[in-house]
Amino acid sequence: MTLRRAFAICLPILILMDAQNASAVGQGAVHGADSLFVAPTVRIAWAVLKGASEDATTVVVRVVNSTGAYASVRLDGIDPFSRSHKVLAPVRPLTGQVDLAVPRTEFAEFPSCEIYLYRDGAASRDQAPYLTVYYLGVPDTTPEFSTGQAMDAYLAKILAGAK
Repeated sequence: MTLRRAFAICLPILILMDAQNASAVGQGAVHGADSLFVAPTVRIAWAVLKGASEDATTVVVRVVNSTGAYASVRLDGIDPFSRSHKVLAPVRPLTGQVDLAVPRTEFAEFPSCEIYLYRDGAASRDQAPYLTVYYLGVPDTTPEFSTGQAMDAYLAKILAGAK
């Protein structure tokens, strides 16, 4: 048996075991690989609002609480080498939708990020989230806009059509 064949057989089993463990404790982590993430309870879309310079350019992550399952949200940046975390958007209420706006320069030092979704509205930094959507960086498919109006129109359209 080749190593590739063994990996192909074992990987689905490991993924299934991980998913079962996550659901057993009521928490889970999922990888959001694209600029549009859709799950039964949450939708997430990314956009970049270009500024006059790189320092003035903002990454906007719009989080939509599709079913009202979550009370709050937080966004942390992560250094993939040291695994150190930096809060990029502190805990805030998530009633319908919220935009998490972060200067794009923040992703230089902390390129990976995790979006924490809490069922409790008064979540603290030490509280475990109910769901974590993680990214290895700003998705390559993230569109860039020169005006806030164009960005808002895009985000509204893409999220309204996401099922």
